[in-house]
Amino acid sequence: MEPVGDLDSRQQALKPIQTKRSAGREVEGDGEKPEDIEEEEEPLSPAARIFHEPCFNVYVIAIVGCKTRINVDVVKANLGHTLLKHPRFSSLQVKDMKKDGEMKWVRTKVDLDKHVIIPRLHNTIDSPDKTVEDYISNLSKTSIDFSKPLWELHILNLKTSDAESIAVFRIHHSLGDGISLMSLVLACTRQISNPEALPTLPVKKSSNPDPVNSGGIWWTIRLVWNTIVDVLMFVATALFLKDTVTPLSGGQKKGDGLGSRRFVYRTVSLDDIKLIKNGMKTTINDVVMGVSLAGLSRYLNRRYGEAKEDKGATQKKNNLPKNIRLRATLLMNIRPSPGIHALADMMEKESKAKWGNWIGSVLLPFVIALRDDPLDYVRQAKTIIDRKKHSREAIFTFFIIKMVLKLFGIKAAAFLYHRVPNHTTMCFSNIVGPVEEIGFYGHPMVFLAPSVYGQPHGLMIHFQSYINKMTFVLSVKEEIVPDPHQLCNDLEESLKLIKDAVIAKGLVK
Repeated sequence: MEPVGDLDSRQQALKPIQTKRSAGREVEGDGEKPEDIEEEEEPLSPAARIFHEPCFNVYVIAIVGCKTRINVDVVKANLGHTLLKHPRFSSLQVKDMKKDGEMKWVRTKVDLDKHVIIPRLHNTIDSPDKTVEDYISNLSKTSIDFSKPLWELHILNLKTSDAESIAVFRIHHSLGDGISLMSLVLACTRQISNPEALPTLPVKKSSNPDPVNSGGIWWTIRLVWNTIVDVLMFVATALFLKDTVTPLSGGQKKGDGLGSRRFVYRTVSLDDIKLIKNGMKTTINDVVMGVSLAGLSRYLNRRYGEAKEDKGATQKKNNLPKNIRLRATLLMNIRPSPGIHALADMMEKESKAKWGNWIGSVLLPFVIALRDDPLDYVRQAKTIIDRKKHSREAIFTFFIIKMVLKLFGIKAAAFLYHRVPNHTTMCFSNIVGPVEEIGFYGHPMVFLAPSVYGQPHGLMIHFQSYINKMTFVLSVKEEIVPDPHQLCNDLEESLKLIKDAVIAKGLVK
């Protein structure tokens, strides 16, 4: 989904840091205060503090595949000139014991040897892909020590089936929203064809048309009505409305986001997705959501029929229960992303750039059913997305959480952030990536696969485009989705079936 447009002209920018030495502060964790720290008197925002609550301790993961082995010395040298120039990546999060444990940003000298991690790997590994998958999964069982800024870069110089080496960013969500953090990672890259140029992202068309040119009063009435309905649904979900118990919800309360997660990804042709988009006159978002609807329907039909003989499934005869309520929570930063160029300037010139978590929620209903016509999945997805575009759900859910935060405090707001995902089944997102080949500090990239862990959902699906490819990334709790590679197969097969149907119906000229 695309971020909501600009809501507030006020610029909460990262200003040049004014530092001073101060005593009486304690670093959360082991309680010891590292040496060589300089104090910044800016407190953590309420949204950043929410991501430290036990029920919502969320990390962003970015898996980068490269065409060559990664030169660790080159990466370290460049990090000092780019990422470390961002105040959040060179600051500790410290409790001020003189102010009831209020957390503040504290500028510190960063020891890159504690952030750039190179695991020891055996020269002969039977299954490199499985080794990388297990390594990243093990990261989800741990957290980052508060005695250092809350980010790490893991470099695995191990050849896999789709890359010569893998780099894995792990960043605590309190440092920023997902879109801004991914933009910051991309701001550290340059075009392979022009090493001085930043990546180019597709220009997005506005999803908020002028009401005067869109039907006037009737357009406004529909907007108000849709927003009221969506906000009431959000409140009902927070209070009592739960999704249907399915194999994807584990048949139990999901609880917190702790525990082992498995991250698997698959890269498909973006040209195939564009062919469907052009043939059906829809958007990329419509297609990837339609593929997700189809893939999840195939997967759930198989899971429900595990104890039955497979006689072939059709729209009328299948293993799926009727009227499954299955929804995805889409967490959106309603403040526009600062953009790659603004972040690059900030790191290079220490200029200002918008930053921070202004997060609202959107609930996406996924209609789970087998369709004889594969194109029906994309049509259904388009209907859902068009309806959500004509609503201000994300804005109002943000202000609801903001009001709860102001009236009842951090723990109540964190409970609300956690409650809605706990009553829904999955998380879903689609992120637009560069249109040309880029290099990570000179290392040509094959793919980029972002994800998260720490949320209560048992399943998260993230789509990331790059050049002429689309990578979909699954983040799953192993006890809920024990066979994530099968779900990847179902998503890939669904894309093929939809593409073949578009061609067979003569929709492509």
